[in-house]
Amino acid sequence: MNAPIPTLDVWCELQCPDCRAALTDVQALRERYGDRLDVRLRHFPLEKHKHSFAGAQAAEEAFEQGRGWPYVAAVLGRVAEFERRGEEFLVEVAGELGLDAEEFDTALIDGRHILIVDADQAEGKAIGVTGTPTYVIGGERLDGGTSQEGLRARIEEIADRLLAGQD
Repeated sequence: MNAPIPTLDVWCELQCPDCRAALTDVQALRERYGDRLDVRLRHFPLEKHKHSFAGAQAAEEAFEQGRGWPYVAAVLGRVAEFERRGEEFLVEVAGELGLDAEEFDTALIDGRHILIVDADQAEGKAIGVTGTPTYVIGGERLDGGTSQEGLRARIEEIADRLLAGQD
């Protein structure tokens, strides 16, 4: 019987400049561990960002269409533009990535992904997430909202320990 793959939950918000900075670490972790570590985007929309719920729903649509992480990277790479243009920008980015932009537009109107976003936010609050980015791995919560310094090394240390325990 195979042991379950360790999971790294990344509590993020697509209007968050700190999440944009954290994306480099997330990408490096995904490259280093590949299929040995399940890196999951978790939504924690912040009330101070007026498009945060739409961004979270759009990210869910991108994952549903099979291009979640490239979409997240594209939106986070242009946080200021997202802040300025809102939902129109989210649909435009989908089209730029070859996703079904019309389906994005419909998903943002019909709210088909809002339950996932609400559940993530509620779970985040329940485990003590107060800002983004926040990481949870091996039962440990690591807050990156204040500083990213040393977090990737700490995540790698925990992931390596979890993976070594599977041998």
